[in-house]
Amino acid sequence: MKIPGITWLLKYAIYTHLNWVTKNMADYTSKGVNTIASEMLKTTLQNVPDIVFHQDQEEEKGPNKYEMKNVDWVTCKDFSIRIGKEQIEEYISTWELHPSWLFSLEFLQEKELEFCKEHHYRVQWSIPTRQNPIPKATACVYFVIEISKIKPQSLPVEVYYLVESCRLRHRPGKTRFREKWLKDIIESKTLLQDTVNF
Repeated sequence: MKIPGITWLLKYAIYTHLNWVTKNMADYTSKGVNTIASEMLKTTLQNVPDIVFHQDQEEEKGPNKYEMKNVDWVTCKDFSIRIGKEQIEEYISTWELHPSWLFSLEFLQEKELEFCKEHHYRVQWSIPTRQNPIPKATACVYFVIEISKIKPQSLPVEVYYLVESCRLRHRPGKTRFREKWLKDIIESKTLLQDTVNF
């Protein structure tokens, strides 16, 4: 259940209780403004569960439901650096991005840990144009594919990715990738470059 913002509550209170205030204008002068406001807020808060339930029903009916997309990841025993790269490209193709975005994908390193082996990849994003074929800034997404040493090798690899300058781990099929993340990174880098004089 979503809790509406305070602005929304105030708009609702003003809309639903405007008649009440005008009908009780005589009481308005005898009672304090705080009393009137608290009565309005109390009545509004009593009606919030019904409003929120109605709002949730409308959202469920809406066409904006997004399906989390994923790919069938390779098993641990069949994994190779090349297959990992191909599967990352396949997964990226499920993202809803404007076609002007271009990326390069490269394998960075392999890390040996106690219970797994990690394979690190970097996907570098940019929007080259005719005026700027070499973009001023790029945004990176880092993929990590884990091959477990203790789980059965017939299970699929574990995959997560991190967006540059953010430590939050996103898992394919559980997070919807947003184009805005890339735009924000490039915009912040461009703003920083503009402040530096060489």
